Amino acid sequence: MIGQSSLTGPRTRNEDYVGVVTPVSEQLSLKGALMAVADGVSGNAGGGEASEMTVRTVTSDYYATPDTWEPLTSLDKVLTAANRWLIAQANANRDMVGMATTLSLLVLRGQRYYTAHVGDTRIYLLRDGKLKQLTTDHVWDRPDMRHVLKRAVGLDRHLEVDFTEGTLQVGDVFALMSDGVWDVLGEQNIHKTLGLYDNPQMICDHLTKSAIEKGSTDNSTAVAIRITQLGEDTLSELLAGGKHLNVPDKLNIGEVIDDFEIVEILHESRASLLYKVRHTATRQLFVLKTLQPLLATDIDSCNGLLNEEWLAKRVVSQYVPQVFPISVEKRSKLYYIMSWHEGATLQQRLDSGHHFTVAGVAKTGIDIMRGLGALHRLNIVHRDIKPDNLHVALDQRLRILDLGVALSSGVGKIEAMQNPGTPSFMAPELFEGAAATPQTDIYAAGVTLYYLLTRKYPYGEIEPFQHPKFGQPIPPTRYRPDIPYWLENIILKAIAHDVTLRFETAEEMLLALEHGELKPILAPARTPLIARARLIKWQWIAIFSFVLNILLIYLLAVS
Repeated sequence: MIGQSSLTGPRTRNEDYVGVVTPVSEQLSLKGALMAVADGVSGNAGGGEASEMTVRTVTSDYYATPDTWEPLTSLDKVLTAANRWLIAQANANRDMVGMATTLSLLVLRGQRYYTAHVGDTRIYLLRDGKLKQLTTDHVWDRPDMRHVLKRAVGLDRHLEVDFTEGTLQVGDVFALMSDGVWDVLGEQNIHKTLGLYDNPQMICDHLTKSAIEKGSTDNSTAVAIRITQLGEDTLSELLAGGKHLNVPDKLNIGEVIDDFEIVEILHESRASLLYKVRHTATRQLFVLKTLQPLLATDIDSCNGLLNEEWLAKRVVSQYVPQVFPISVEKRSKLYYIMSWHEGATLQQRLDSGHHFTVAGVAKTGIDIMRGLGALHRLNIVHRDIKPDNLHVALDQRLRILDLGVALSSGVGKIEAMQNPGTPSFMAPELFEGAAATPQTDIYAAGVTLYYLLTRKYPYGEIEPFQHPKFGQPIPPTRYRPDIPYWLENIILKAIAHDVTLRFETAEEMLLALEHGELKPILAPARTPLIARARLIKWQWIAIFSFVLNILLIYLLAVS
């Protein structure tokens, strides 16, 4: 339940602005409801315009950010953009110099709330009869300057925002308000009003009217929200709305499942099955992915497949197969459909004896980095980059396959239904229990390029459940002297044992590959012997001192 009220009061114009967005269906679950109160900085030109445009920009751009971004990540991005826009407007229009606004913003999603705050508007939470202020006023501490802002949107090129988050409870009451309300009423009156009414609209009306009656000299604005029901805990649980679907038995060629006829079994692993299928009406070819029948009762695996489909739907890129839109309600079994592309994986090409040229591998590396960049910008880490999961179609486009073990910060915590990666392509830090990052994908891509050129692994083949020790990688020119030094340096940098020596982003490695020999990078520095031997300096000093003492004793003895 939501209410809102904004009164001009004794001012000639209302420079406060309210934004409330309550989407429906899937958008509400993915992004949540958003409420904002902004107060244009008084005394500066364009205060009202700043508050309105900031709220309008943030409320629209927030819902345009990728679904895989966490709310606070999305808010940070859109607030930074809004701040730059205000500054640009002030610089372009002399009459708008100094346009700025305070902003308090609340997002309610699932069973959590998220806040973003700049300035002296406030957010309160009434829970179990206790009132708590969730924001801090960004004003100077001196009594005569307590209305002078230290932070506001549009005030400085570097916008510093306070972000918080917490869990929701049924019965919680949130209130966002401008200083024209809280400064006059005080916490005691605010506390009383929030507990006085069940209807949020009545709360807002009472707050703003009381502030004007008590002599507020500013605009009075309030938004109130009462939590009557909690949403789904995580996105993964929302996607498990398809939990009524059963895993199909192994399908035979010619069988029909819903609107799709089985044409061919493409791939079979211990966890999944991929079929080439034909739509019975359009005759268009697709790929159907489902689980092995043995996993029919494995809840984690079933949720994992739904999670994989959810992620793949949100990656709109030519470097990833596209998911065919079909709701779970229209499926009789647990599966999902994606686009079909005639061609072969890089591993299939290797197995058939294909020889990868240096120029061909460099181009492949560029395509891999573009695909990984598209995933990483959505906060998705693939975790299993290898030749088996890289497909080149007849149109010569490379596509990254299998998001089955991919991770995203915006998707809840679903347990992976298979080992997270293939050992020989896994970065050294993963064997130490570190979390997968974009740089672990870059490492796997570097090993892939190395393998395509040499059919060997830089640190040797690693078997499952083996805990390897990583020394210095064997340069690929050991096996392929025709590899140019610039490409070798790129590969060695990508597969560096030390994370700090690798490329930081896929885009950085992409630039290195695109520039090639025109702007070659330096070879990564070799690890010193003392580090490779895992000895610390004092041990070497002790050894040196011991040898020196023996030498001195010998010289004394012979002299």
